[in-house]
Amino acid sequence: DKVAAPILLAWRLQRAQALGLFDPWTLVSRAAQYLILHGPVTGQERWEENSGYSPSTLAWMIAGLVCASALARRSADEATANFILDYADWLSAHVEEWTATQRGELLPGRPRHYIRINPADPAQPNQIPDPDTALVQIANGGGQHPARNVVSTDFLELVRLGIRGAQNPLITDTIAVIDAVLKRDLPPGPCWRRYNHDGYGQKDDGGAFDGIGIGRCWPLLGGERGHYELAAGRDPLPFILALERFANEGGMLPEQVWDADDLPEARMIRGAPTGSAMPLCWAHAEYLSLVRSRNDRVVFDLIPTAHERYVRDQVTSRIEMWTLAHQPPRIAAGKRLRIIAERRVTVHWSSDGWNTAQDAEARETRLGCWYADMETEKLPEGTRIVFTLRWQDRWEGRDFEVRVG
Repeated sequence: DKVAAPILLAWRLQRAQALGLFDPWTLVSRAAQYLILHGPVTGQERWEENSGYSPSTLAWMIAGLVCASALARRSADEATANFILDYADWLSAHVEEWTATQRGELLPGRPRHYIRINPADPAQPNQIPDPDTALVQIANGGGQHPARNVVSTDFLELVRLGIRGAQNPLITDTIAVIDAVLKRDLPPGPCWRRYNHDGYGQKDDGGAFDGIGIGRCWPLLGGERGHYELAAGRDPLPFILALERFANEGGMLPEQVWDADDLPEARMIRGAPTGSAMPLCWAHAEYLSLVRSRNDRVVFDLIPTAHERYVRDQVTSRIEMWTLAHQPPRIAAGKRLRIIAERRVTVHWSSDGWNTAQDAEARETRLGCWYADMETEKLPEGTRIVFTLRWQDRWEGRDFEVRVG
């Protein structure tokens, strides 16, 4: 997400005709290349605590790549623009597969919802955990839990950026789950915890976090919820007012607020700041963004082209992506398999156990990466695709396998 963010900034500045003579393509192309060659698993999600498939990181990656594609098209580079969009489409087509559970147990009647993160190790590129069965280790002392039963507000970035619609049933079901698990009604207004089992926050006795604690409510998450409410066609004013009431006498917004009963002896008052960071600049930025969004009557961060593509037109993907950083063991029948590499390569492959073989030559893009398409669309389910890579100076020296179906 932090690599994608500068692309969005460049796109916004270009839209506002504020770039002057500066050409952002070097930055944009290098960022897009990094996302494609190193995604979709992130080494750290937005809380910088866990690696894996994160709904918020995926949302930023998709939005960033859509914007990178638009900037390439602005330079009349249709080939690069389409290459980038193909990857964004592939990410969008797999968001639910990677980050939604079918077996959640947190709220009766709502077993299907987004999870906080599907834990995956970037060092094991051929391992794609099942969100229904994977276990996630909470990095701040919260213990190990089934990933299907750990939820966060992070999925709201999918709506904020225009990747999923506010009324999408999976979105609204997850809203119900996080409201049941993470929401606290406090004197200043509603507020949400980051995720259940969070250990980063003030202890039950009011003592400071020292490696052990309980994650409390973050006012900025109310601002993010206000953006969702605006996207859903409702007035976010109550969330703006709540944010203002969470500020201290000097107008500073805290990172966290106390969400248990008053502890006067520890100076912990329900709805008032804890001993966390204050001011939290992120919370102030969220407040300003929400005020601006309400004034404009549209979520400021929304990427219109992404919303049109994935919400209105519901574009899916005809291509499955494979990189050395992400090696899916299976692809759906009827899909083309695309191999993406950081330099020129020939893909030597077979679908009949090396009885016959063919080569797919990689083509260069303006991003500084290469891609080769394997004609796998007509292969029946159960086919075992085996391939290796021939670089300009050597063979890869190992085979890779992908099954169809």
